[in-house]
Formats: sequence, structure tokens, C-alpha cells
Amino acid sequence: MAFKVPKASYKGKIKEVTLGKGDKAVTVGGESSYPFHLFEGDMPRLPRIAMEVYDTPPEDWPEAALAPFDGVTDDPVAWAKKCIDEYGAEMICLQLLSTDPNGLDRGPDEAAEVVKKVANAINVPLIVWGTANHEKDTEVLRKVCETCQDKRLIVGPIEEGDYKKIAAAALGYNHTVIASSPIDINLAKQLNILLGNLGVPDNQIIIDPTVSSIGYGIEYC
Repeated sequence: MAFKVPKASYKGKIKEVTLGKGDKAVTVGGESSYPFHLFEGDMPRLPRIAMEVYDTPPEDWPEAALAPFDGVTDDPVAWAKKCIDEYGAEMICLQLLSTDPNGLDRGPDEAAEVVKKVANAINVPLIVWGTANHEKDTEVLRKVCETCQDKRLIVGPIEEGDYKKIAAAALGYNHTVIASSPIDINLAKQLNILLGNLGVPDNQIIIDPTVSSIGYGIEYC
């Protein structure tokens, strides 16, 4: 007796979102089934991975992690260009580590200037990631959105505790937002609804459900 693969049918599909602009823009989404379940639906695009760049030299990285970026970790522009030119990065994620209130606590103006320099130096989509401190991220990411209003950034994390002001700035300056919530489908849906009520269109929302490093985290995500 021949084995018959059980198949599930899905009424909806993942919406498409275009990140960045120009020839190097990246479009994600479009799946009509679970990831890699090609026997049940379509997966028109492979997952994309952005290479991380930090706005301040990382102090706790082991030597093996620093080696590929030797000589550029004190310059986020050079770091980003190295990722693109030498390692073929299709996107860059700029971590605003220096704005952490528990660390260097740099202000929004300084952070926004760094983001602008990186954005001006590269032609691939730029993700800008805050510290998940609601008060500080509100100040910093709003200023980033304003300073880089023509760059089509992808800005996050946007959480329920700070979504109103940050998402409003991103919407006003035509950036994409990253809706971040704990591993709970209902919380993710609720944040999407709140963003929609604020006026953010679906094609400017990327969902970050976060992920647990143990157990069923990645699979559940």
C-alpha cells in the first residue's frame, strides 16, 4: 500500500512586505503553508538573514566572533560595508546598543546621526534595533525615523508598551515597523490590531514573535 502524505489546507497566506527601496529592496512573505511544507502550499521566497552591526564596539565577544570583523568594530559604517562587500549581506541590522540606559546611555540625536551615516553608506535594507527599554526607545526611534525619513528603514522593536509614539513616527516618515511580542499568538495578533487601529498598513508591519532558546521555541515560532 502506497504511503499517502497527509496534507492540510490553509485559507490564508503570509502577506508580502517589501523592505528597503530601490534595486536592493527585499520582499518577504507570500507563503501559503507552513515553512518548507512545499507539499501543502507555496513558499515563493527563501528566508532572509540580516547581518548585525553594533553602534559601539562589543566588549564581551570572544575573539573568534570578533575575528571576521577585525579593524571595523569601532566604525559602524565600515562594519556594515564589510558585511555587504565581503560577506554578501543582503540586509543590515544596526543594533543601537550604545543607547541602553544601563550602558552608555547615548542620546537620540547622536544615535540618529549614526543611523543616518550607515543608511547613506549602504544600498541594502537597514533594520534599526533599539534596546527594548520603552522610554528610551520611544525617544531614540522617533528621532531616527525623523532624521532618516527618506530611507525606508525597518524599525523595532515595537511593543505594546511603546507602539503608539514609535509607530506613529514610523508611519509619518514611511518606515516599516517590527511588531515584537512574547511567544503567544494572541499577543502578536493583538499588537497587529493595535497597529492597524493606529493606521499602520499591513504591508508596513513585520512580525517578530520572539523565540525561546530552549524547548519548542523555534518550532513554535
